[in-house]
Amino acid sequence: MSKEIRIGHRLVGENHPVYIVAEIGINHNGDFDVAKQLIDVAVHAGCDAVKFQKRTPELCVPPEERNVMRETPWGIMSYIKYRHKIEFGFKEYREIDHYCKERKVTWFASCWDEPSVDFIEQFDPPCYKIPSPALTDAMLLRHLLGTGRPLILSTGMSTMQEIQSAVHMLGTDNLLITHCTSAYPCQPHELNLRVIETLRREFDCPIGYSGHEVGLPTTVSAVALGACLIERHVTLDRAMWGSDQAASIEPQGLDRLVKYIRVLEQAMGNGAKEVYASELPIMRRLRGEDRLSIRKGRTKVKIGRS
Repeated sequence: MSKEIRIGHRLVGENHPVYIVAEIGINHNGDFDVAKQLIDVAVHAGCDAVKFQKRTPELCVPPEERNVMRETPWGIMSYIKYRHKIEFGFKEYREIDHYCKERKVTWFASCWDEPSVDFIEQFDPPCYKIPSPALTDAMLLRHLLGTGRPLILSTGMSTMQEIQSAVHMLGTDNLLITHCTSAYPCQPHELNLRVIETLRREFDCPIGYSGHEVGLPTTVSAVALGACLIERHVTLDRAMWGSDQAASIEPQGLDRLVKYIRVLEQAMGNGAKEVYASELPIMRRLRGEDRLSIRKGRTKVKIGRS
């Protein structure tokens, strides 16, 4: 079975360009103008898609936490009120849909509950992301599977057995799995990037990487290990208020990340050892003309006199 899925007009998987997702999530802090700026940042950097998060606060906030008072940029308020404050509704998502079409960038969302899936469905998304906390939510997985859309399964805070159970339920025909460690920000010794190789051996579907670390080198390394989709949170300023900001990339960093990934793709090659035309003049000079014979673009090494 081919290890690829289709997200919008793009095939994503082995032997295809890395699909780069700018995770806006809730870094907009409920401000649509900030969301538009973050979409612009992703487009400028050359990302393939932007991703948001959609929740129904009454379903996602535990009852014992709903009335806990929190300090927020809008003053002290209950946690449930804060969750509503930063949640976009139909008006905002309609504008997001229009704006992304105008900027020619794909958008989709992580849905944390079934009503959120039904809400996003009205915008005809190209796929859904299953957030790490929902990996063990069988009812939500079945609901997402019922949409018939491609699914991206994030695996933070999950054991291999839990991942196997989720994949058994979802199947691999229209699935992409992302390796992830759910710490914000994540320390290098907990990234465990070789899990990407483990997942590639274990599952007959494309494997990606969703990173929450500080910096860029480890994310680029995930591509070298075989990740075909890369997702990183993006922010206008890491000092902004919000739980995900510190683990996010600022605009200039996102520009560099996309550039580094595209350079690495070129550098990886096809694995077949060959002598390039650019090497021939150097080879002639350093090995000596009497030791070489170049025929039909192929290099034949002769044993010369010592």
